[in-house]
Amino acid sequence: MKINEVEALVGITKKNIRFYEAEGLLTPQRNSENGYRDYGSPEVEILRRIKLLRKLGFPLEEIRQMQSGCCTVGDGMRRHLVLLDRECSNLESARRFCAELTDCREKLDTLDASALLNRMEQLEQEGTTFMDRQKQDIKRRRYVAPVLSALVMALLMGFMIWLMVWAFEVDPLGAPPLPILILLIAIPAVVILGVGIALYQRIREIGRNKDDDYKKY
Repeated sequence: MKINEVEALVGITKKNIRFYEAEGLLTPQRNSENGYRDYGSPEVEILRRIKLLRKLGFPLEEIRQMQSGCCTVGDGMRRHLVLLDRECSNLESARRFCAELTDCREKLDTLDASALLNRMEQLEQEGTTFMDRQKQDIKRRRYVAPVLSALVMALLMGFMIWLMVWAFEVDPLGAPPLPILILLIAIPAVVILGVGIALYQRIREIGRNKDDDYKKY
């Protein structure tokens, strides 16, 4: 099978499949004739196992150890349960902290954030881990670069089209034959279309956090 077929069969994106290959969790054979990767039933089953463990929250190193036979699935599950118990404890601590603040009558502009942060730091020293939403705040900024790049490229290609049309109108006798002129205009037009498609796909990836898919699967 080709990677597109595996993607559809297992439900793991091509980007993730290549990531697992780079991490050494998957080693498909290469076709001797064209150099393409050949995926078979063993690779599909490996990917299904990886997907299962990743959806349960297993880190890559734990999966690697189970693949190498250093530990059994049961050993990995027991260690993972310890991690899940710790996460449950973190959530419960955060829940109690938030519950205490439900009785707060202050408005945000008069809230003593310093005292509350000190309490949170004390809880963190005791083992509690709080969520950091600041990491998600930068997500909007990630839209800026692809949008600006696409806009600049589209404007540049549009200017080239305008320039060729203007030159043809000014000096039609000195212009290249019409078929060649149409081809010259079609090239930047296709580039604009490709940039638009790439921008749309990139925005979808950012919106769905596909840059970090490997953390999920």
